Amino acid sequence: MNKPLVSVIMPVYNGEKYIKQAVESVYQQGVPLELLVIDDGSTDHTEEVLSAYEGREDFRYIKNQQNMGAAGSRNRGVGLAQGTYIAFLDADDWWDAGKLKEQLLRLRDTGYVLCSTGRELMKADGTGTGRCIPVKEKIRYRDLLAHNSINCSSVLLRREVALEFPMEHDDSHEDYITWLKILRRGGFAVGINKPYLKYRLSEGGKSRNKLKSAAMTYNVYRYAGYGRIRSCIFFCSYAVHGIWKYCYCSLRSQ
Repeated sequence: MNKPLVSVIMPVYNGEKYIKQAVESVYQQGVPLELLVIDDGSTDHTEEVLSAYEGREDFRYIKNQQNMGAAGSRNRGVGLAQGTYIAFLDADDWWDAGKLKEQLLRLRDTGYVLCSTGRELMKADGTGTGRCIPVKEKIRYRDLLAHNSINCSSVLLRREVALEFPMEHDDSHEDYITWLKILRRGGFAVGINKPYLKYRLSEGGKSRNKLKSAAMTYNVYRYAGYGRIRSCIFFCSYAVHGIWKYCYCSLRSQ
């Protein structure tokens, strides 16, 4: 196989129910890529589901010998990747066709450090909620401090940047911390305001436990190096935006 342009990193733990849809959406992108599935010790039939792809040169299945968490699994995938660019996709989400192709064009045109897209919120059974989360065309560090508009499963960035800023702190929003560090160093993120990402609202996930998510967001600012007072200020901004997002999505779904 020729060197892939994009390496897609997909961490999974007990993902037998949804992972086939995620994998198939990767192979509909129409760009030279490889898919690395990092299995964090699944005890269900995830490996059996993925055995259908074993003969593909653009597919690699890596099973962790011990639990590494989502952050550690993504980092392992980045370390093993051969592509110029890295994309992340969780095993219960999926992409519309054309996502990676448009992201590659935007990164080349703008020279920005990473690219994110909008997302459509999906029910656990894969049907739509009628709600979409928009993303700005240009995302600055101060914008990201106010709220995390960059969803991990929508991101495309260069591999050297992913290696320089590995994900940490699974007890918090590990991806949010990483995006903050990247933009704080300098540069911007480009947003494509199309819901290329289909984001599944799984029961019990971080996105559904609001109190847990709020505490984790506060910890993001602490891990980013801010004191308690400034972290509280940023958290208040996050909370206000959360209320706006809820109202926006509710109006759009009516």
